[in-house]
Amino acid sequence: MAIRISNLRTPIDEPETALGERLRTLAGNCGHRILRKALDARDSHRLEFVYTLELKGDDDDALFARLSRRSAIKVDHYTEEMFAPPSPGSHPLEHRPIVIGSGPGGLAAACFLAEQGYAPLVLERGRPVSQRIRDVAAFDAGGPHDPESNYLFGEGGAGTFSDGKLTYRSSGPDVRYILELFAACKGKPSIVYEARPHLGSNRLPAVVKAMRQRIEAHGGEVRFNCRVEDLDIKDGTICGVMTSSGFIPATVVLLAIGHSARDTYEMLARRGVKLEQKPFQFGVRIEQPQETVNRVCYGEARLEDQLGAASYSLVANGQHDLFTFCMCAGGYIMPSVSEPEAFCTNGMSLSKHDSPYANSGLVVTIPPEHFGGSDPLAGVRLQQHYERIAYQLGGRSYRCPTQSAQDYLSGRVSAITPKTSYPREMVSVELRQVLPPLVADAVADGLPIMDRRWNGRFLREATLVGPEARGSAPIRIVRDEWRMSPGIVGLYPVGEGAGYAGGIISAAVDGLRSAVAVMARHALTGR
Repeated sequence: MAIRISNLRTPIDEPETALGERLRTLAGNCGHRILRKALDARDSHRLEFVYTLELKGDDDDALFARLSRRSAIKVDHYTEEMFAPPSPGSHPLEHRPIVIGSGPGGLAAACFLAEQGYAPLVLERGRPVSQRIRDVAAFDAGGPHDPESNYLFGEGGAGTFSDGKLTYRSSGPDVRYILELFAACKGKPSIVYEARPHLGSNRLPAVVKAMRQRIEAHGGEVRFNCRVEDLDIKDGTICGVMTSSGFIPATVVLLAIGHSARDTYEMLARRGVKLEQKPFQFGVRIEQPQETVNRVCYGEARLEDQLGAASYSLVANGQHDLFTFCMCAGGYIMPSVSEPEAFCTNGMSLSKHDSPYANSGLVVTIPPEHFGGSDPLAGVRLQQHYERIAYQLGGRSYRCPTQSAQDYLSGRVSAITPKTSYPREMVSVELRQVLPPLVADAVADGLPIMDRRWNGRFLREATLVGPEARGSAPIRIVRDEWRMSPGIVGLYPVGEGAGYAGGIISAAVDGLRSAVAVMARHALTGR
């Protein structure tokens, strides 16, 4: 049993490397491991990092007694629950498991299965991340859109070009397993214990490539430019997949397709896979100078030199709440485009958060009754409708529709196209045209509320762009208590595209849990 101390506080200008000396003064010679590090910013005049640590000494009883006399810290004994794979199940596995998609959910599932000896085959419709980076750069520079290699499709999925937030609302051994996996695959060691871990879009490509190499080193395989076009289902059991490269037999398929594989959704509906509508987020993206955000959040103190670019989170309650989402401090607005002749925005940032702009999603949750009907793909149709309008308004050339926040509230097209971080051209429009009425009204109602919270500084220099339609999947691929699609043995819907996750870590954890379910059911017999 280990000793855990909580509420160990250090000034923000004290480097993490000084912890060892502080602990020697506090507890003598002992080993330590950081369990959690968070910033206490409640008092702007006294910002502190707060640590929770595990300590191990030669005499833990004496160490515990010594630490218990310190009133400023909390000390207790604890046993960390460790991640333990299940025993392999009894059902023989005739073919290697197939994982469709190499986003966080697919990669995490494949890593686990490979490490356990199941030799998974990962099918990715897009290209390897190194080539994908070049394709995205060419598009940003004004080139044509590639429907299979873009900000959403390709190795790493949509998460590769994102803010790289690795936050997760819960904890536990499977969450720690995923964080340690990311850290081992060229992520920063500190992501395991930071309260708000972040990698950045410049680090994520190396991480996903390292995960692929880990899969291959343990006997798995990743095939690129291989799009799954159909499922072979016989007598309620998955028998294989039809791909752009031919048929592949399989009795276990993990469906980690991501929230933008709309053609795959269509195929699943045709095949009778049970789908249902779910609420999803829709809105715009708001951008301000990062200097403004820093001053609002930090005051006159230049704390960005120590804490980095400031971020924010705001909610304006109303008939339909408006809230910020995926805030990218020191970030960039990007064209989150997966289909030809459609346009959508998103945000990303690099690890240094060094853009002069800050941007955030500004979204409303649309309940199914507002896009309703019996069609499970009605939410997708709604997204497509407004994304196509945005493309038309942009002159069919992926120019980004924009409007100043003040002009949006006044109902007039901005006379001057503002400077933004968007890499391609901008076009001034009335942004209400690219939003469902429910969302347009909520944005108009909520912006003044948020502005009052910032004492009139939220909207003064703010630019809106849109639409922001890919915050979450509008579909859930239903699964049963065994994590399989009801009535289709061997088909495992996974991650954000299946409607069970909302970010990089949650998708990876969901993929891991489904891979564990596969192992608990299937033996390695015959392999």
